[in-house]
Amino acid sequence: MSHTTKNGLSSPYVELDREAWAALRASTPLSLTEEDLAVLRGTTDPTSLDDVRDIYLPLSRLLNLYVGATQQRHAAVRAFLGEADRPSPFIIGVAGSVAVGKSTTARLLRSLLAQWPNHPNVELVSTDNFLYPNTVLQSCGLMRRKGFPESYDRRALVRFVSEMKAGAERIDIPVYSHLSYDVVPGEKQTVLRPDILIVEGINVLQPATAGRLAVADFFDYSIYVDAKVENIRGWYLDRFRELRRTAFSDPRSYFHHMATSISEEEALEFAANTWRTINEINLVENIRPTRGRATLVLYKGDDHRVRRVRLRKT
Repeated sequence: MSHTTKNGLSSPYVELDREAWAALRASTPLSLTEEDLAVLRGTTDPTSLDDVRDIYLPLSRLLNLYVGATQQRHAAVRAFLGEADRPSPFIIGVAGSVAVGKSTTARLLRSLLAQWPNHPNVELVSTDNFLYPNTVLQSCGLMRRKGFPESYDRRALVRFVSEMKAGAERIDIPVYSHLSYDVVPGEKQTVLRPDILIVEGINVLQPATAGRLAVADFFDYSIYVDAKVENIRGWYLDRFRELRRTAFSDPRSYFHHMATSISEEEALEFAANTWRTINEINLVENIRPTRGRATLVLYKGDDHRVRRVRLRKT
């Protein structure tokens, strides 16, 4: 555990190894089963019940403490104003690269946080739902920039989060399909006013341009899932191989031709090139630079398991 910098100065961060972090679970019960976890895990994600016990239960406990303190603060303000309506949702941002495991992290947190009695209603929204449709991206020459900040309808995303924070009872948002690789025309995800809202996406910690608000400005807590670039590349290619064997074989898949029309060698070359020319550039230029804005960073080792945690104390 470290509370000081290399030059001996005090730091607002504390860094804990896996063992020290796991000890902070205290008596938080493990209620997930192997079957539950199998549903929550992403493709080729090796997260185990040991990982849930050591990493996500302590994080669930910490977030529960934050939520409770925030609810008390909101109650005090409402009492002062003589208002009786419910507090606004506690909003958590989960960021990180493609293939690093942030979606699994977000789904696990949704499941674990909903089991605490003081905030049973937990909603999860992916920022993929706010990608511009492919027709828009194509007309703007942005298809090979998909996932970069400019490929999202950032105004709509900020409006959604700000309205949720303001206490909106219900908001309908678009739905993105990874199968069709596009926003689904006419389909909506209905978000009813939750106790906790988790917003997951690669660019959720992106700062705003001058004079505007960013989605992160509405977060009460933020998490960044991190790993070495070369490890994430390997996990991305592993996931691509598995998707080629499974989801891409569906005729409705945007990438169906990857499973049927070209060789595995050609498909993997396509994936490696996509990583090199799109995802890695986005990670290095846009995603990784936002890590310092996170309240908590989960650092993964070569085996995809969280090895240490950096927590901002203030």
